[in-house]
Amino acid sequence: MKSFALLFLVVICGMGGLGQKVKPKKRSNGEEINFRTKTKDVCTMSMSGDEEMQLRIECRSQGMSYWCEFTGKPSVCRAFRNNPKIYWNQIAVELRKLPHACESTQVLKTTMCQKAPTEALMKQIAAGMEPEDLANQDKSVQKTSTSMRGAGKSSVKKLGKPPILPLIKPTQHGQGSENETEAMKLAREHCWESLHGFCSYIIGIFRG
Repeated sequence: MKSFALLFLVVICGMGGLGQKVKPKKRSNGEEINFRTKTKDVCTMSMSGDEEMQLRIECRSQGMSYWCEFTGKPSVCRAFRNNPKIYWNQIAVELRKLPHACESTQVLKTTMCQKAPTEALMKQIAAGMEPEDLANQDKSVQKTSTSMRGAGKSSVKKLGKPPILPLIKPTQHGQGSENETEAMKLAREHCWESLHGFCSYIIGIFRG
């Protein structure tokens, strides 16, 4: 009876194992593969997406940087679903054989998905390039303009506003001297000689 029960459990476990589906291996998004082309261009290949995948390739050559992007549905290929890591490594191997990773690569093919539908192929959708010297020149121009603006502000602070000079009212020398002369004449005419100074002072006060 015990042996029959053990046999029954083994059969049930085996049927449960057969019912489970094998999950395909997936390569995590954002993972990168570094490689060099035939002409020693330093390149980086990054992948993203799920059913429809996006592939971006960025390379640095002699004084030049270039890039290109691909899109496709390699998931329709059974071999890709089983092991996507081998699929991307095969693409990197093919790109290493080329002098330029983006010029003659309108479609990326692999040996493991040769019989897959055409929608499984990664097709180029965009590409571009830019001289590295031009990018560095733009950065230096921005730094120079920023430093010039800073120097202009500092010079304005140093100069400051011009000093305000006090206004000086002109004195009426002529009118004062005339009043003193008339006061002295009157003092000479109406006062004793010893009191000329005092009299002229008093007369000057009354005459304003």
